[in-house]
Amino acid sequence: MGRGRRDKIRLSAEQRQNLEMISRNGHAAAKKILHARVLLMSDEGEYGKQRWNDQQIGAALGLHRNSVARIRSSFLKQGEQAALNRKPRQTSPVSRKLDGEKEAYLIAICCSPPPDGRTRWTLKLLVDELKARSIVTEIGRETVRCTLKKNELRPWKKQRYCIPERDTARFVAQMEEVLDLYTSQHTDLEPLICMDEAAYELKADVFEPIPMAPKSDRKEDYHYERHGVRALFIFFDPLRGWRRVSSRQQRTRVDWALEVRQLLDVDYPQARKVKLVCDNLNTHHIASLYEAFPATVAHRLARRLEIHYTPRNGSWLNVAEIELSVLSQQCLDRRISSATELEKELSAWQNQRNLTNSQVQWRFTTEDARIKLKHLYPNAPN
Repeated sequence: MGRGRRDKIRLSAEQRQNLEMISRNGHAAAKKILHARVLLMSDEGEYGKQRWNDQQIGAALGLHRNSVARIRSSFLKQGEQAALNRKPRQTSPVSRKLDGEKEAYLIAICCSPPPDGRTRWTLKLLVDELKARSIVTEIGRETVRCTLKKNELRPWKKQRYCIPERDTARFVAQMEEVLDLYTSQHTDLEPLICMDEAAYELKADVFEPIPMAPKSDRKEDYHYERHGVRALFIFFDPLRGWRRVSSRQQRTRVDWALEVRQLLDVDYPQARKVKLVCDNLNTHHIASLYEAFPATVAHRLARRLEIHYTPRNGSWLNVAEIELSVLSQQCLDRRISSATELEKELSAWQNQRNLTNSQVQWRFTTEDARIKLKHLYPNAPN
């Protein structure tokens, strides 16, 4: 297939510069770079430096001369892009294993509960299930994986978050009450206090840990001795940057009442009323004061206490949870063997945090909630 006068290629300066950039930058596909070099070597215009025939170009680039002629012909008939890029296929050379209907079956199976004894669907389980239901006779795991990726299905991953209660009107009512409380003004006579509870398991090492050394991490044995569970109570003033953490053997109504009495009579004796934000537990109630103390004492404490409950499954609205998370990361992420040692560590952490006056600035407002949590409002405007 020779090259006649009508098949001559004459590249402009701009075309030649573009082809040289493609052939030299190394980022394009190998076949595209090869075609660009064919066109550059075929140039017989004023910018072409050397005259090559098809045989010479093919020998230099490892191509048959007919392939060189086809590339030149595509350039002359259809332009630069047609000569550089492969013509897209109208139909796939291999028929799809999963058409629209079969793909819908796969999605339905993946979104259904996994088989008994399994925590989730795997690629092998999905392949076996498609074959067992006679949806396909033969299919590979890679085809299933690509289909799941295309539909953004990730059966190996789950996201944990608080699902609001079904009574969304009650949820948003309590949420807005707490959010309005955070944006209100608070004084020393009427401080804002957030409280939360947690459980901490006491553990002791069976074997002494090996301390850290240069080029060697600290080593801790898997085995440990369990020495019971302690209940933690944290009271936090986010505006003042004050907190108090204590541990008790239990967290009953009486335990909560004793902690509240210390808050009112010892921590804030000058306060006329304390606005307390806490979770909606049955122990967090004025009735706990009457169960723990005589009526006169319980009545006196109750008159100075104003309780605001976070909604059910809405404990993220409690600022004390933020401080409790800091406590867990900075102090409790280790093995502590006794209640005495726990109290000592809690006191040291509490004093250090109070000295630095570490505060929390809550920025999520009621207006933000009506935008970001619009789907929870029963009568939200469209």
